[in-house]
Amino acid sequence: MPANDEQFRIRGNSPRNRALGSGLLRKILTTLASVAVLVMAFTLSLLVFAFVAAIGLMFGGYLWWKTRELRRQIRERPPGGRIIEGEVIRH
Repeated sequence: MPANDEQFRIRGNSPRNRALGSGLLRKILTTLASVAVLVMAFTLSLLVFAFVAAIGLMFGGYLWWKTRELRRQIRERPPGGRIIEGEVIRH
């Protein structure tokens, strides 16, 4: 298979690219597009953070609700109260 020089030519110097040039309008549009992408990425990260925080708060509230009876019992009978020591011998 013969190598085709046209196939491997770098297309950076095509007439189309030269026509666009590096003018002021192109730089402004590139900057605006970059800023728009950064703003969208920041907005998406805030939404993800809010979603994760909401899930965490719901899980924490569920855990707090389910352990309320245990916390009440611990308040009524603090550790260090009556301790029964003994030994068990099984045969």
